[in-house]
Amino acid sequence: MSFTFRSVDAKSSDFAPTLARLTRRGESDLERVEPVVKDILAAVRANGDAAVLGYVEKLEQRRPAQLLLRDYDGERALQALPAPVRQALELSAARVRRYHEEQKKHLLGFSYTEEGITLESRVSPVSRAGVYAPGGKANYPSSVLMTAIPARVAGVEEVILACPQVSVEVRAAAHLAGVTAILDAGGAQAIAALAFGTETVPRVDKIVGPGNLYVTAAKRLVFGEVDIDSLAGPSEILVIADEQAHPRWVAADLLSQAEHDEAAYALLVCRSEELVAKVRAELAAQLATLPRRAIAEASLVANGLALVVHDQSELSRVASVLAVEHVAVHTAAPAEVARKVLRAGAIFVGPMTPEAAGDYVAGPSHVLPTGGAVRYGSPLGVYHFLARTSLISYEAGALAAQASSIAAFARAEGLEAHARAVEVRLEQ
Repeated sequence: MSFTFRSVDAKSSDFAPTLARLTRRGESDLERVEPVVKDILAAVRANGDAAVLGYVEKLEQRRPAQLLLRDYDGERALQALPAPVRQALELSAARVRRYHEEQKKHLLGFSYTEEGITLESRVSPVSRAGVYAPGGKANYPSSVLMTAIPARVAGVEEVILACPQVSVEVRAAAHLAGVTAILDAGGAQAIAALAFGTETVPRVDKIVGPGNLYVTAAKRLVFGEVDIDSLAGPSEILVIADEQAHPRWVAADLLSQAEHDEAAYALLVCRSEELVAKVRAELAAQLATLPRRAIAEASLVANGLALVVHDQSELSRVASVLAVEHVAVHTAAPAEVARKVLRAGAIFVGPMTPEAAGDYVAGPSHVLPTGGAVRYGSPLGVYHFLARTSLISYEAGALAAQASSIAAFARAEGLEAHARAVEVRLEQ
């Protein structure tokens, strides 16, 4: 494959349609896999464990000795890791927990009383959550930490991890995160087991975490049976760079996401073709020694692009329009630029803040909306695992004061019983 990293200039006629096309990158081909996924969901709903095991054997080419592991020996797995890896996992777990404990402080409910009416918003965690960690092209213990820890901080009593590759690192991360059981299965069959429950897998209230196209399609189809966080697509990064940017660092950040998946997006918005040329040369040089070169190169060829603008304000405007999962700011005044980026999953402010820090040890969850979904979505957090209940309490005088308004409203909507339910209380 011949390497290329395309660019389009804001002065060209191609710029506007290119930008518009990129805003629609979240339109996936879920429909293509939905018939297969629907069959898997129906089979698991009808046949439980047997169906899950059958699909694991067929699609994952293995047969788990035990489908649900409650004693997964996480402590021993942690101690078996090389010291640098163990210390990295422990650092990550501590920082992710610290961040989400702080986040939880700002999610508490409230209560107030006025004119004889007490109103309350009560916040409580879901009882059981399923978290998914991918295991196809790579091993992702980091995703275990980034999904399970926010759930446990929220107060979720039972957290079940589904993963198609339960490595020693995954078991160690599960132990650190407080995972209560591991479902030794991946794909749509794992989502089905979590959503419907089987003989051995209890039904969960919420399913979160990234996965492949089949996992994403399954999450969309079971929404309503359970809640989900979002529909994750390919990973993506947008680097914002000005004349002060270091081309080697820019290229390194682009490759850090390109190596995830052939469908990943590595985007650059900058102010000169000269910088694009330097970044292109750095990409080629760094690709030459990258172990996952084939994946990263395919990503750059398919979805790598530089957008060249000529006004400083256009840097943040273009970033806001694209609403990208990861935004890395390599500019002379990074905080100012970051403040003007209105939509992003996570913003990495300044050239000394690599996206990789956010993937592992910074603290916020690295599970972020993709495909432009940050227009309405949020990073995975404690709030994803909390349910809110409204409590309403009227004193007799307060109901009397509002009775005529309630009854008038009800009768305007043709709901006579609503009106009488108020009036009957006032007869005495």
